[in-house]
Amino acid sequence: MATSWVNSAERIGSDLHLELTGPGGRRAALIRALREAVRSGRLAPGTRLPPYRSLAADLDIARNTVADAYAELVAEGWLTARQGSGTRVAERAEPLRPAARLPRKAPARAHGPRHDLTQGTPDTSSFPRTAWLTSYRRALQQAPNEVFGPGDPAGRPELREALTEYLARARGVRTEPGRIVICSGFAHALRLLFGGGVLRGPLAVEAYGLGFHREVLAAAGVRTVPLPLDEHGARVDRLGRERAVLLTPAHQFPTGGPLHPARRAAVIDWARVRGGLVLEDDYDGEFRYDRKPVGAVQGLDPEHVIHIGSVSKSLSPAVRLGWMVLPERYVDAVLAVKGDREAWASVLDQLSLADFVVSGAYDRHVRRMRQRYRGRRDRLVAALAEHAPLIEATGIAAGLHAVLRLPPGTEASTVKAAAWQGIALDGLAAFRHPDTDTAAGDGLVVGYATPSDHAYGPALEALCRALPP
Repeated sequence: MATSWVNSAERIGSDLHLELTGPGGRRAALIRALREAVRSGRLAPGTRLPPYRSLAADLDIARNTVADAYAELVAEGWLTARQGSGTRVAERAEPLRPAARLPRKAPARAHGPRHDLTQGTPDTSSFPRTAWLTSYRRALQQAPNEVFGPGDPAGRPELREALTEYLARARGVRTEPGRIVICSGFAHALRLLFGGGVLRGPLAVEAYGLGFHREVLAAAGVRTVPLPLDEHGARVDRLGRERAVLLTPAHQFPTGGPLHPARRAAVIDWARVRGGLVLEDDYDGEFRYDRKPVGAVQGLDPEHVIHIGSVSKSLSPAVRLGWMVLPERYVDAVLAVKGDREAWASVLDQLSLADFVVSGAYDRHVRRMRQRYRGRRDRLVAALAEHAPLIEATGIAAGLHAVLRLPPGTEASTVKAAAWQGIALDGLAAFRHPDTDTAAGDGLVVGYATPSDHAYGPALEALCRALPP
């Protein structure tokens, strides 16, 4: 019902209409209508409203309904009521101003890329929904009451115990639950370690790596020093006065290949002699296809290596869970940075992951995805052999991506050709440290894990069309 009213003593709005519609009865409808009149500016701050008896008569509703609506809006701060002054719109009840519309930037293409071959993302369609839901329900049913209070900054003991067993078995990590601190992923670990002042720079890093990680470190005031790469991995013999070194020893990102055994030993020797520290980014250690996975460097010396892992590649980046396996001397400092309670990693997700690991569902999922990704890799190699035999795929013994080696001087044009084919991917140069004086050559970093099964074939066909002859 649309109704307007005019107070005989004072006009409160020209042709003001109240729509008394919607759920909740007449009282709720009147409250909504008055709020909207104030929000829109039809009832300006300071405007006097009619006595509730008059408004009740005008609207043909009970006086108590109007009185209750006024009282509710006074309690909420929309109206004020004073003896002798009547009921008025509160002075601070400002109308909502429409947000300024920013010009929209036109997209580079009318449609987004049709084929996603970017690195770093697993096949999201393969997330084990049923098994995860089973673990979540079981964890929720068995959770003690204290789980629903403030979380322990170290992480749930159930998850830390599960990770202790799993990492020892699958990655050769030597630890105990008290040395594991749960975080929300690798970048979060860097922020805790360097942004919190636990560690300081300068930090040696591999000459090729994720620019995002360098940005996180730069934001924490950490200077990064690039180490050259060759066929045996990072040139750790170039380490000098840096306090720590960040490595991807199981599968160098993005060029591929494990750190040579002699260099693993050499970097541990450097850390012992210099009192330095090795940060081990074990981002895809479970996915090795042609032989057994390369174990973690941390197993060589748990007191000089921080082992960092997550489920972003093995399970999903949507499950914001990772871990740091710390030397004993750093545990208290990291927990002090995290604070008195867990503020980042969901406790219920921690319990679910713990059950997922202990029940064997995590191992089964990793085995299934290892087989699937190996098939994807083999299809990529076969497609190159048939359509682009001069293009070599490297770094393919492990991981979720390959590097396609291109003729010198063709990387930029090939990335552009891929974009015209509707393919999202990265050139190798995008991962090069800005201060390095060595180049790994021209190449494409192709994430063969990212597309779903039905989208992978068309993506390969488009990729082959974009490659130089």
